[in-house]
Amino acid sequence: MFHKILIANRGEIACRVIKTARKMGIRTVAVYSEADKNARHVELADEAVCIGPPPSKESYLAMDGIIAACKQTGAEAVHPGYGFLSENEEFSRRLEQEGIVFIGPKHESIAAMGDKIASKKLARDARVNTIPGYNDPIEMPAHAVEIARKIGYPVMIKASAGGGGRGLRVAWNDKEAAEGFASCRTEAKNAFGDDRVFIEKFVEEPRHIEIQVLGDAHGNVVYLWERECSIQRRHQKVIEEAPSPFLDEATRRAMGEQAVALATAVRYQSAGTVEFVVGKDKSFFFLEMNTRLQVEHPVTELITGLDLVELMIRVAAGEPLPFTQEQVRREGWAIECRINAEDPFRNFLPSTGRLVRFMPPDQDPAIRVDTGVFEGDEISIYYDSMIAKLITHGGTRDQAITRMHDALNSFVIRGISSNLAFQAALTRHPRFLAGYFNTGFIAEEFPKGFHPSTLLHEDPLLLASVAAYARRRYIHRAVRITGQLKGHERRVGNEWVVLMQGQRFHLTVKLVEG
Repeated sequence: MFHKILIANRGEIACRVIKTARKMGIRTVAVYSEADKNARHVELADEAVCIGPPPSKESYLAMDGIIAACKQTGAEAVHPGYGFLSENEEFSRRLEQEGIVFIGPKHESIAAMGDKIASKKLARDARVNTIPGYNDPIEMPAHAVEIARKIGYPVMIKASAGGGGRGLRVAWNDKEAAEGFASCRTEAKNAFGDDRVFIEKFVEEPRHIEIQVLGDAHGNVVYLWERECSIQRRHQKVIEEAPSPFLDEATRRAMGEQAVALATAVRYQSAGTVEFVVGKDKSFFFLEMNTRLQVEHPVTELITGLDLVELMIRVAAGEPLPFTQEQVRREGWAIECRINAEDPFRNFLPSTGRLVRFMPPDQDPAIRVDTGVFEGDEISIYYDSMIAKLITHGGTRDQAITRMHDALNSFVIRGISSNLAFQAALTRHPRFLAGYFNTGFIAEEFPKGFHPSTLLHEDPLLLASVAAYARRRYIHRAVRITGQLKGHERRVGNEWVVLMQGQRFHLTVKLVEG
């Protein structure tokens, strides 16, 4: 087993890896940019090395600096987390050449799955369901239109090297196919340095459901059930849950077996995720394989009782998987909400600044908070907006949702804007509660964005009363500030009018001491 590992990442995932490494008795090395010198992951690690200026390309994406930090500290292995260099085949290969273990899949597997066109061909060879489409190079808009007609509208135009919701267009006719091809190609070139695109059939009312797989160096591969990731905004996941409320046992098993077949075909070692698009008739097709630990891995951990980070470390150290497929358990339901520094009332504008108050709900076996920040932290403009993940577990889906809603409402964040209110609204939406949704859910239900005035409350008078009391209390504290001119003190009345959803509520608010 390793004595010291370096975490080539930041934020909550770096803290998450440190937590497991400490449990295993492994010393940790954090790397950080100049903007992160006071970050939580730096404080938690046993050692820390500055690797450059704030921009990612000069720090967290700078391979030379990270490899130098390994040599400087004597780290035997590197855990890449997610994002940054986690799916970079060159980084994995260079570490291997330096005699440093990459806690992830071999570079050959990363390369095989990193190209979306090549990965689909590999999937077909492994007898994994793939969406009908055209996977050879497309050079001109007219060619794209010709292909789209043959496949049949609607079609999805996708960048081969795409990811993170970029390089995607849906076309319903010739005009949209031509325009979508041109814009997708330009976006792909700018974002990924690779302008290759392909076209495939667009599955209507699609769900995004992924299978967690785990392989070792001894040829063993298992699947750890599925994650439902259909609640998305602009192709970015918002809420994830496990298991899916949509799948039946036969479909679940078939998807798991195909995921294992693909992982086996590329000799996959470590944790990985095979993503599928699932139609309303439960037909499913391979999307891509993420050759890393996913952001949403905690929901899998809560229903299986496994520590995926620990398993990744043990597999990288050469240990075989300690269980078989038949021994993988599934208990209860887990849900994860991504807590982002963004303003849902201003079209999810990113929010930066000082985290004046940060009070997550109390944690217990049913409530988990993964975060990389603490009260007083500075939320930077340089990195991803996610500041925490809130995960709940219950014996049933309803129980997990109720715990999530209560936990969201008890989560206090001040100083910056957050999406807590939006997440709380989603967990009370009738379609979410019924499990009746697809990847278009947020766009369909919130076409003009998120506005609290559109949310119905079971007791509007109670809500108005609480709002009036909170405002009255706030003003009461403000008027007690010393230094006011005598005879000019502010007086606050007890009669209030609250305007809400077109209604007027006349209220009397009195503050009683004691």
